[in-house]
Amino acid sequence: MKLEQDFDSNFRYVIVAARRARQLQNGSTPLLLSPSSKASKIAQHEIKAGLVAHVRHETPVIKPGFDAPEIPRFV
Repeated sequence: MKLEQDFDSNFRYVIVAARRARQLQNGSTPLLLSPSSKASKIAQHEIKAGLVAHVRHETPVIKPGFDAPEIPRFV
């Protein structure tokens, strides 16, 4: 697992912003003062300020040729 500040895709940015907005809606304290009162805009401002990071899990690499039980094939 690796803690990252930058985003490799817009999808990941939206997911992180949505999760942070949900935390704010559930009563979490904002990390900065924002001109907006909406949780989604506050989350975006926090991300832009670099106050919110995310953890990206490394995907396991499955190597071909590993020992696995035979899979029955039905023809």
